[in-house]
Amino acid sequence: MDILARAKEDKIKFVELEFTDIFGTLKSLEIPVTALSRALEKGIWFDGSSIRGYARTKESDMFLKPDITTYSLLPGENEDMKTARFMCDVFTPDGKIFAGDPRAILKKQVEEAKKMGYELKVGPEVEFYLFKKFKDGSIATPDFDTGSYFDSSEKDLGSDIRKEIMSALQYFNIYSERAHHEVGVGQHEVGFEYGDALSTADTVILLKKIIKSTAHKYGLIASFMPKPIYGKPGSGMHIHASLFSIGGEPLFCEEKEDNRLSALARQFIAGLLKYIKDIVALTNPTVNSYKRLNSGFEAPKYICWGSKNRSSLIRIPQSIPGSRSSVRAELRCPDPSASPYLAFAGILKAGMEGIKQELELPEAMQESVYSKSTDELAELDIDILPGSLREALSYLKKSEIMTDLLGSEFLLKYVEAKEREVHEFEIAVTDWERFRYLDRC
Repeated sequence: MDILARAKEDKIKFVELEFTDIFGTLKSLEIPVTALSRALEKGIWFDGSSIRGYARTKESDMFLKPDITTYSLLPGENEDMKTARFMCDVFTPDGKIFAGDPRAILKKQVEEAKKMGYELKVGPEVEFYLFKKFKDGSIATPDFDTGSYFDSSEKDLGSDIRKEIMSALQYFNIYSERAHHEVGVGQHEVGFEYGDALSTADTVILLKKIIKSTAHKYGLIASFMPKPIYGKPGSGMHIHASLFSIGGEPLFCEEKEDNRLSALARQFIAGLLKYIKDIVALTNPTVNSYKRLNSGFEAPKYICWGSKNRSSLIRIPQSIPGSRSSVRAELRCPDPSASPYLAFAGILKAGMEGIKQELELPEAMQESVYSKSTDELAELDIDILPGSLREALSYLKKSEIMTDLLGSEFLLKYVEAKEREVHEFEIAVTDWERFRYLDRC
C-alpha cells in the first residue's frame, strides 16, 4: 500500500497520530500531510515524560511511527481540514520499539504465539452507559431512556445513537455485528466482528472514541466506568477467544468431544483459570472494577467454567452447528476500563502457558454458583477473583508469567501507579461516609 499516494488521492490535509498511555487512554497529535513522509520514515518526536507510565524526564524523547495498516479517514471534515488517522508504534531515539508501549507488549506476545503456530482471535462485547449532565453539575441517566435488556422503544434516543455508532464504524471499514440496549437504564452494548488480537485491540480504542464523540453530539456523556451507579448493573467487556493456525484453521473445535472442545482448547482454558488472578489487574484495572465484580449483579467472579452456567468465569457459548470457527471461550470478568492491548496480551499469555504446561481442565460447573456459600464453594474447589484492586495487584507483582510478559520495568510502573490510585481512594472521604457518620459521631 502506497500510503503517500493514497493520502494524495484522498486529498488529505492533516494526519492524526494516535497511541495510548499504559492504561489504555487514547492520546494523539496532529501533523500536516507534508510531514507524513518523515513520520513514516523516521517518526514524529513527542515528549514521553508527559505520558502516564512512559518515561522519566531524562529519557523523554520518543517517536511515533504510523502503522500503515490502520490508515483511515476521519468523517465530517471539510475539504480544507480533511484528516486521516493512524494508530502508531512508539520508538526510542535509537530506533528501537519502546517496550513500555502496551501495543508493543501485545505485538510481542502475538509473535510468541505465532512461533508456536497459533493466532489468537477475539471478539469483545463493549458495554457503556449514557449520561446527561445538568446545569447544576449533577449527572443522571437520560430521561428519554426507560428501556432494559434488548428493549425497543420509539422514544429511546439511544437506538439512534447506536445506529450512528454502527454507521461510523462502517466508515472505518469495521463491521459491527450487533448493538442493543443492555440491562441497565441508559446502558448499551456494541459488538463487532471477530478478528486478530492486535487489530481488534485497535478497534476497541477507536470504538470508544466514536462512542464518546457520538454521545457528545447529542449532549450526552458516554462512560465506560465498570460500576457507575450503585444498585444497578455494571458494564463489562466479555471477551470471546479462540486459537487458529497461522493458515486460518480453527483449532478449538473437536466435533466428538463435549462442547466440541479440542484438547488444545481445554489446555488454553485451563491456563486462563490457573493464571486469572495474575492477569486480573490488567483485565479489571480500576478501584471501581471490583465494585462491579462484588456487587451481586451476577458478577462473574467464580473461577470455574461451564457451557450453560453464566455464573462461571469462563463460559462456552453455544456454537453454530457445522461451523468449526464458532467454537470459543468467553471470559466474562474483563471490563471496558481495561487497555485492550494489555487485556488481550494477558489472556494470550495465560492460555499459551496452559498449552505449554499441558494443563488439565477441571470438570465443568453446569449449575449456578451465585447462591453458594463460602463453605460450599470450598467443597467444590471453586476459588473467587480478588476482591479489590489492591489484592489483584499483589498477585500481579509476584507473577512470573506477568513479569515475562510485561517486563520488570513496565510492571513496576504499572503497579506503582495503580497502588497510588488505591491509596487515593482509601483516603478519600465519600458522600456515603458523610451521610453515614457526620451527625452520628
